[in-house]
Amino acid sequence: MLNTANILTLSRIVAIPLVVACLWVDRPWSPWVAVFLFAAAAITDWFDGYFARRYHQISRLGRFLDPIADKLLVAAVLVMLVQNGPLNGVHVFAALIILAREILVSGLREFLAELRVGLPVSQLAKWKTTVQMAAIAFLLVGDAGAPWVTDIGLWLIWIAAGLTLVTGYDYLRTGLRHMAEDAPPGSV
Repeated sequence: MLNTANILTLSRIVAIPLVVACLWVDRPWSPWVAVFLFAAAAITDWFDGYFARRYHQISRLGRFLDPIADKLLVAAVLVMLVQNGPLNGVHVFAALIILAREILVSGLREFLAELRVGLPVSQLAKWKTTVQMAAIAFLLVGDAGAPWVTDIGLWLIWIAAGLTLVTGYDYLRTGLRHMAEDAPPGSV
């Protein structure tokens, strides 16, 4: 059964093709609509968690879909920002760092779930997500907002990439501890 939290999570997934379509359309209004849809989708991430905890709406569907919705939204927009130019040249590496970490953490969560070990989200990872979402919003608006908006977005995406490396390393270190526990002596 769908609850409010699950509906908000699903709305993030529905927003993805709409944001991408806005990035394909070359109209003066398209960056503004794209950033509005992206911001609304990003805000639902906070609200779905709030509703799930506050009103005891935590469900298996929500626990499955929530991280997928986040990763799909960020990945789709980063790919479009690389394709459309704000993330070009050396800045592509910031996007690659973010995407690689998301794949790594997803794999770790799946592996650790088999061991019945949780990998809770750290406070630093929450800050990383906030900076990452702000960076993407600035990059979506780009020069349609002002000549310096893209520059702020690029600075923020590199800060997010740095935080991504730190949090990815923290998660990997935790995962490796659990991988080493069941390995035969001398094999790690």
